[in-house]
Amino acid sequence: LMNCLEWLPIYFGVLKTGALAVPFNFRYDTDELKYCADLAEVDVIVFGSNFIGRLEPIADELSRNRLMFYFGEGGCPAWAEDYRSLAANCSSQAPLIDIRDEDNAAIYFSSGTTGFPKAILHNHESLMHSARVEQAHHGQTKDDVFLCIPPLYHTGAKMHWFGSFLVGGKAVLLRGVKPKTILDAVSSEGCTI
Repeated sequence: LMNCLEWLPIYFGVLKTGALAVPFNFRYDTDELKYCADLAEVDVIVFGSNFIGRLEPIADELSRNRLMFYFGEGGCPAWAEDYRSLAANCSSQAPLIDIRDEDNAAIYFSSGTTGFPKAILHNHESLMHSARVEQAHHGQTKDDVFLCIPPLYHTGAKMHWFGSFLVGGKAVLLRGVKPKTILDAVSSEGCTI
């Protein structure tokens, strides 16, 4: 997915169930998407319109072993299910799953700038450590407003954002990366970080 509010319930919902969150870079081609899904043994794929053209050639193969949910405007591809239908039937109760710091939490893949994507496995402790480091690095307080510029599928974006969670600070998810969009967001939202 590209930056959207649904990242919060999807990402943290996955973590609360004890499953692994595995964000895919929107720049990946079809072969890279299949490689990442297979290596991470992904069971569910939630994707937006920007992935349709790259998932469609492998949709039959992917959907044999995985649930595929489309989130976005326009028609849902025939080879996927509608995410909003799924979310409408989900419980908001905590799953009551015991999660320990050493349990695996997420697999992030490199963006491909250094070659074919490489997997990095994080446990819950490393995600919490990232949150503490980001909060300390920025000296964040609850009064700060954090502007999250990079896309959330990128490891760094979520790691930077985690500092806001520790202090209960406001965060703004940027949609688009043109200088005008960034400056407008900083001005209208009163961003301090």
